[in-house]
Amino acid sequence: MTLSERNAFFKTGIIVCLIITVFLAAASYIIIPHYSVMGENNRSASLLQIISGWFLKSNNYAVHVSIIMAVLFSFVGIILIYFFFERTAAPEILYISFFTVTFSFEILRLVYPLHLIYTFPSFYLLSAARILIFARYFNVFSLLAASLCAAGLEIQKSRNIIMAIFFAVTALTFGIPIDTENWDASFNIVNGFAYIFRTIDIVIFFTTVITFFAAVKVRGSREYVYIGIGVALALIGRNILIGTDNWTGPILGILLLSFGTWFICSKLHKIHLWL
Repeated sequence: MTLSERNAFFKTGIIVCLIITVFLAAASYIIIPHYSVMGENNRSASLLQIISGWFLKSNNYAVHVSIIMAVLFSFVGIILIYFFFERTAAPEILYISFFTVTFSFEILRLVYPLHLIYTFPSFYLLSAARILIFARYFNVFSLLAASLCAAGLEIQKSRNIIMAIFFAVTALTFGIPIDTENWDASFNIVNGFAYIFRTIDIVIFFTTVITFFAAVKVRGSREYVYIGIGVALALIGRNILIGTDNWTGPILGILLLSFGTWFICSKLHKIHLWL
C-alpha cells in the first residue's frame, strides 16, 4: 500500500468518525433522560468487571460516558495519526489506525437502550451486535498484525494481511450464537462460547506484546520494548472501557487506552522518522 493510499484511508476514517460522533450526540440527547427509569441488567463475569464491581456499583450514566469516550478517542486519535504520520512511512501505523477507528463502533451499544425506548424489531439488535463483535475483533487482530509487521513481515503483503484479518474476523463473528434478549449492564450482548472468546483475547494480548518485544532483535531498536508496553496498557484500557459498567471505564479505561496508544505512536514516529 502506497503512502497516498494509506493517507486516503486516514481521511476516510476521519470522515466516518465525524459522522458517528454526530450520531452519538443525537442519540445521547434522546437516551440520557431515560436512564433514571431504566432497569439494570446482570453484570458481566469478566475479571476486570468483577474487580471493579467490588468497589463501584453499576451505573447507566457511566456506561454512556464510556461509549462517548470510545467514540471521541477514535475521532481524535485518527486525526492525530493523520497529522503526525502523513509523511512518515511506518508500516505498523496502518494497523494502529484500524485499532483506533474501530472504537467508533462502540456507539452500537446504544442500540440496546434505544430498543427499550422505541421497541424496534430484534433484527436490528442482532445486526448491531454482529457489527460490534466484528469491529472489536478487527480491533485486536489489527494490533497483532502491527506486531507482525514490526517483527519482519513483508510490507508489500499489507493487502493480503488485511484480507486475512477480514475473513478470520468474519468467521468468528458469524460463528457466535447471539441471544438478542440477553444484554449485560455494560450494554454488551451476552454471547455464546464466552470463555472460548476470552481465551482468544488473552492469547492475542500476550502474542502481540511478546511479538513487539521480539521486534527488538529483528529491527535493532529498543524502542519496540516501549511499544510493547504501550500495547499492553492500551489493551488493558480497551477492555476496561468496553467491559465495565461503572466509572472505572470512562476514567481509568480511557486514560490507559489513550496513554498506551500515544506511547505506541510516539515511539513508532521516533523509529521511522530517521529511516
